[in-house]
Amino acid sequence: MHAYPPTHNAGAEWMLHSLLRALVERGHEVTVSLSRYTVQREPYTLDGVRVVPLAADLDLAGEVRRSRVVVSHLENVPSAGALARGFGSRFVVIGHNTFARSFQDAANAALVVYNSDWMIEQADAYYESHQPAPGRTIRVSPSVLADDYRTTPGDAVTLVNLNEAKGGHLFWELAKRMPDHKFLGVRGAYGEQVVPQQIPDNVEIIDHVSGHEMRDAVYARTRVLLMPSAYESWGRVGAEALASGIPVITHPNPGTVEMLGSASILADRTDPDAWVATLERLDDTKEYQAASKRASERSAELDPHDDLVAWCEAIESL
Repeated sequence: MHAYPPTHNAGAEWMLHSLLRALVERGHEVTVSLSRYTVQREPYTLDGVRVVPLAADLDLAGEVRRSRVVVSHLENVPSAGALARGFGSRFVVIGHNTFARSFQDAANAALVVYNSDWMIEQADAYYESHQPAPGRTIRVSPSVLADDYRTTPGDAVTLVNLNEAKGGHLFWELAKRMPDHKFLGVRGAYGEQVVPQQIPDNVEIIDHVSGHEMRDAVYARTRVLLMPSAYESWGRVGAEALASGIPVITHPNPGTVEMLGSASILADRTDPDAWVATLERLDDTKEYQAASKRASERSAELDPHDDLVAWCEAIESL
């Protein structure tokens, strides 16, 4: 992997950690090797997962040779796949997007894990006209353990990751138009953060935090979560917010809409007026309580137990 929690905290990495953590709980030994230098210099363990920073000089080839299964995602899929094939290990890809290059890189994997039904539909359509295809494909949604995130909601309108693709400019437009509302911006783990030199009085910006700290640092301060992302394959942060009954407003992209289900509150990211109107509607106590109830109900529907069992069994069958 290129990076890993707790120093790199993005949805893809926390999804991956949830999967690896489940394998550890089933009695498997899991080692993560990092391909980029980070502030971490020595190996460490997170929820039973052993993580070896690049600076620690892991014998990666030897580790792969001893491994039954090699798992990778994002930029490391080509190199990890080559190592797995070279040493006869079974190769597994965690897919986080529907880009053609990602499908190409995963073509020879024994197993590919996608996080939503719409991603599987996109993958199936791609492999109908491109060969070879992965040996097997399964759906495992990003595993949010609700008890890890459940808290009493706060009073802020929150955006996690202030880069433009996630809706950074819209966040500041809403804060300007709604000076009587508190806004909380959380710096993301990647992308250029949209932060003006002059921060309005009704906005607080905090650095990005580990997933283990999101409940207290973010969701306990959040009344409504904004997800005006241009693209999401799922949108883990929304599922985390649902655990506390926090309403989530999202741009209508297929990943987030599938994740939110009946709790979806939609507004186009190019229409600030729609976001202002939606936030004002949620100022009404009855409207908010109804939206919060739908959020909690959807969180219960997203219980990850069955998906995690399916993931572990798929790995164990290789």
